[in-house]
Amino acid sequence: MSNLIVAPDLTVHDTIVLQNLIDDIERYDDKHLAPTDGDEGYASQESLGEKSKDDEPCRGVSAQRDAKDIRKLKGLNDATSQDFEPSVFSSFDLRDLPHKLPAVFYQNVVVPYVAWGRKIVRHETDVIMLTHLIIYFTLSVPSAIMLFRNFNYVHGVVHMIMQFWFTGTYTLMMHQHIHMNGILSKNWSVLRFFDAAFPYITDPLMGHTWNTYFYHHVKHHHVEGNGPHDLSSTIRYQRDDIFHFLHYVGRFIFLVWFDLPRYFFRKGQTKNGLKTGFWELGNYAFLYTMYCLHSKATTFVFLGPLALMRLGLMVGNWGQHAFVDADEPDSDFRSSITLIDVP
Repeated sequence: MSNLIVAPDLTVHDTIVLQNLIDDIERYDDKHLAPTDGDEGYASQESLGEKSKDDEPCRGVSAQRDAKDIRKLKGLNDATSQDFEPSVFSSFDLRDLPHKLPAVFYQNVVVPYVAWGRKIVRHETDVIMLTHLIIYFTLSVPSAIMLFRNFNYVHGVVHMIMQFWFTGTYTLMMHQHIHMNGILSKNWSVLRFFDAAFPYITDPLMGHTWNTYFYHHVKHHHVEGNGPHDLSSTIRYQRDDIFHFLHYVGRFIFLVWFDLPRYFFRKGQTKNGLKTGFWELGNYAFLYTMYCLHSKATTFVFLGPLALMRLGLMVGNWGQHAFVDADEPDSDFRSSITLIDVP
């Protein structure tokens, strides 16, 4: 198994776990169970009675090594640990930056920025959230304003490509935001205000409608867990049928404004139903108004990202929710979700 290689661009956490698994595999080699007679696959009583210092509590597993790796993983997320390492950028680990950047720039720009960022974000591990907020408000927002002030098609296409590139990381950031009710520190009122307000600016730019992600994902999806009452469940669809796929995607795109409030009304959650309908229809009214004011800019700034986001969310659901058990769809044990981690 010596040919197993860990990709250098994986995160520190992934690398530790994979190296741990590879070490287990390499420890569990033929020398531990090597048969001395013709009974292949069976070890002699003598070999079974031998205990290596690395075979604790069983062959191929080092409890001491596991404990060390677990301490390391916990330390990476513990601000009081010497191993603590906040996430700052999507493409690079902080520990690699001194080797990739000029020393002067790293010491005088990156180090002070990380120290400042740890005070701004809700959790010190999440400096990357601040990094992305800065990117969105220095690129996406000014670009959108410029398109409404002085539109041209080249800029519109470039802007939409940029937004397509941002939508994945933005949605991950908002996933954190909706679950924690914010991503910035609560210590300053100005940060609390900005934390609550910025989604109303950036959500439409990234293809989200106001608060729909929160109500659909937190208040509905996490409650139903892909079961038969989950509006995003694929249980009623034949997954290799293109017409079923189109029906699934089309229903969400065109009817979420109706289906999601109706879900809450059926559950007796009138307040959530009214709020969901208000924000979804209010966002449509905003888009219609902007289209009347400047149809070309609105198409590239708002409508394009909206179409992509809704398609992407449903394609993701279609792929991830592939194994909902038809006999017991509410079971936490018979259903499963396949997730693929990529660098």
